[in-house]
Amino acid sequence: MVKNSFIPVISQEKKEENPGSVEFQVFNFTNKIRRLTSHFELHRKDYLSQRGLRKILGKRQRLLSYLSKKNGIRYKKLINQLDIRESQIR
Repeated sequence: MVKNSFIPVISQEKKEENPGSVEFQVFNFTNKIRRLTSHFELHRKDYLSQRGLRKILGKRQRLLSYLSKKNGIRYKKLINQLDIRESQIR
């Protein structure tokens, strides 16, 4: 596993980022999701981590849903920046 491999993307652009902002939280959840999916390539039967992944996916989905309702422009920018699919259910 490569730890913190995705952090330079946002840290270069936003030095003074608020860790409580929706974008920052979604970014952190996305990093955790990517780390866990690479972990599952080696450990397919790690069911406890699969449960954790599903919980993180749900949290990220709720935050993205909130952001899309509050500010669609920031939502689209974040989706494009993190290269994740847009949700079908909002």
